[in-house]
Amino acid sequence: MTSRRHQDVIHRLQAAGYSLPDMPPAAIGAYTAALAAGPLVFTSGQLPLRDGVIATTGKVGETAGLVSPDVATEFAAQCAVNAIAALQRELGDLGRIDRIVKVTGFVASDPGFTEHSKVIDGASFLLKEVFGEAGVHTRSAIGVAALPKDSPVEIELVALLHVDAG
Repeated sequence: MTSRRHQDVIHRLQAAGYSLPDMPPAAIGAYTAALAAGPLVFTSGQLPLRDGVIATTGKVGETAGLVSPDVATEFAAQCAVNAIAALQRELGDLGRIDRIVKVTGFVASDPGFTEHSKVIDGASFLLKEVFGEAGVHTRSAIGVAALPKDSPVEIELVALLHVDAG
């Protein structure tokens, strides 16, 4: 049985046009998708997989042949959805989350591209929409040469668990 808070998160996710996958995307290496450690839960980096596929791969940039920043921003939101699925799998109830503490976003980008923070806004806006003020977080947006599976973006996050005062 899940909490009312869990149901609210799922409803807001659906209202934003996303559905929570039954399972987070399978790990592509020797790691787990999420791990609780004390009052914190850490997710591994999540790619913008839907049904096991990244719709568009490559570097983010403004010129022809590159992934557009707008598409990459949408992919960052999908990465956040997959991170939420990893949290759900680890916790069983998203209502246990008190707040999203930290998001780290990686953008595989053309060397001339410098708008990494705008791409990662896709994840940040979605987390705020889904968790409300508890979704407002600290963040890093980092440009990199390449990501696993030639993904244009990857997101990891840290969540704080609700601790009963009693």
